[in-house]
Amino acid sequence: MFASVLAFVPWLLSYVLPFLVVLTVIVFVHEMGHYLVARWNGIAIATFSIGFGPELVGWDDKHGTRWKISAIPLGGYVRFVGDMNAASVPDPDAVENADPELAPHLFVNKNVWQRIAVVVAGPLANVILTFVILYALLLGYGRYTIPPVITAVTAGSVAEQAGLEAGDTIIAVDGYVVRGFEDFQRFVATSPARQVSLAIERNGAPQTLTLTPEAVEVQDRFGNNQRIGRIGVSRDVADNDVTLYRPGPVEAMGMTVEEIRFIVQRTGAFLGDFFVGRGDVEQLGGPVKVAKVSGEVATLGVVALINLTALLSLNIGIFNLLPVPMLDGGHLLYYLIEAARRKPLSMKVQEIGFRFGFALVLALTVFTLFNDTLFAYLRTLS
Repeated sequence: MFASVLAFVPWLLSYVLPFLVVLTVIVFVHEMGHYLVARWNGIAIATFSIGFGPELVGWDDKHGTRWKISAIPLGGYVRFVGDMNAASVPDPDAVENADPELAPHLFVNKNVWQRIAVVVAGPLANVILTFVILYALLLGYGRYTIPPVITAVTAGSVAEQAGLEAGDTIIAVDGYVVRGFEDFQRFVATSPARQVSLAIERNGAPQTLTLTPEAVEVQDRFGNNQRIGRIGVSRDVADNDVTLYRPGPVEAMGMTVEEIRFIVQRTGAFLGDFFVGRGDVEQLGGPVKVAKVSGEVATLGVVALINLTALLSLNIGIFNLLPVPMLDGGHLLYYLIEAARRKPLSMKVQEIGFRFGFALVLALTVFTLFNDTLFAYLRTLS
């Protein structure tokens, strides 16, 4: 028994601990976005929680807000005074019977634009965190790069059919600037079975080509299956081809914004693939997969884990903006409709939406958990 417990400890430290650190940072920043904008708008805040379920530790601040860490570390919430639950569903009785001095400070009594600002602040905080991390890493470490020149084209490949030739210099992919061959590889790899536009230079003359990368299955260094795009080109690399590029503060800012735009666009395309039947279910991941990836990336060093934090923060921000009740995007949809109608939706309609949203989020959570464990089990059999 004792030996089995000891064997569990390395797994806990390798996978669970990095996952909890990454998730806690992301959740704290997200909820702090809601909290700060709510405070700036004079909204009374009952609870700021990292995690769900029973409270493990907590304290009250001078404003009456309960700050706490809860037992289930898979999210968090800010609950305003007058809310029925952590999803910010108003409690009609609490609102109606509120003290006259407290009533102006209830979230539900703020104007629609203030409520929109509070809702948007969470995902926006995630985007800001991503920007700060990527910008700091770019300034602090720079990036190693290889000239984006093709040295070989595979016969019969997608690249040959599209007209690419050895010696072509890649300038841009889908409007994204290519600063090195590694950029070209990444832009193509993240577009399996999706048409891309290439801006190239051949013998000093610019040209534009379009092609559709072939979708192929590959394994990463940790043995995980990945669906990527491949076109059939390569680049010979000599020692003097690899250089360390350090952008200035202004250029680094532009590069960071472009990187965030790229991640958002590719994430949207990834989600869109499932609506047209091109999506790979195995690529969807829930808490188990995120924990696994966090543990694997942690073996590559602190910088790699920080970079993963930036990526997950942005993706969580995007996910929260989906127009699904229970998520920030669902609240935002309600408030935008209210702004257009000049009056809020009825509580009955909002309640139906929240129930639908809860069921959808719960179903997605169960599906991703099942998906994570199913494919993990199948990999043990192969």
